[in-house]
Amino acid sequence: MTTPALPAVTDETVTAWALAAAGGDSEAVDRFVRALQHDVRRYVAHLAHDPQAADDLTQDTFLRALTALHRFEGRSSARVWLLSIARRAVADSLRRAAARPRKSDTDDWQLAVERAQPLGLPGFDEGIALMELVDALPGDRREAFVLTQLLGLPYGEAAEASGCPVGTVRSRVSRARGALAGMLDADSGPPATAAPAPEPLAMT
Repeated sequence: MTTPALPAVTDETVTAWALAAAGGDSEAVDRFVRALQHDVRRYVAHLAHDPQAADDLTQDTFLRALTALHRFEGRSSARVWLLSIARRAVADSLRRAAARPRKSDTDDWQLAVERAQPLGLPGFDEGIALMELVDALPGDRREAFVLTQLLGLPYGEAAEASGCPVGTVRSRVSRARGALAGMLDADSGPPATAAPAPEPLAMT
């Protein structure tokens, strides 16, 4: 029998679980991980531009977070704190992989559909098409778009997670939406060739 999924919870609840976990509550650790693992997986899959690496990056993120959990004081939401750790995990992974050749990441269609769920954006009727269009964006715009439009973070929290000013996030999202609209208008569609290497994250 599979364990039932947790119902949707607020950031306040997840942060309370993180604080309890920091105090040694093992049940809170499990709830914290289960509540945020999907968001982390979607974030790192888009950010790293490599769905095949998503599981490893998610695991790395939680290993780092659980190791540092005793230092979490709740000054930001646990989700923002965790996504900041995920961002560093992806950045470290991209640095290590910079000299290695890449393969196309469009073969795992089931994963592609899972990680691309549009949130009320007109014209994005195909999850796979959206995923490939988003992945074609420059790294910083892709990150801002995923945080705000796919994961639903407020701009302020997205700015905190990505380590840049709120205005920068707004500008990147605006440019990302414009680029995506242009791709759709041109009916260019995703290329059939191997995906380009991702741009490195802007570490600010």
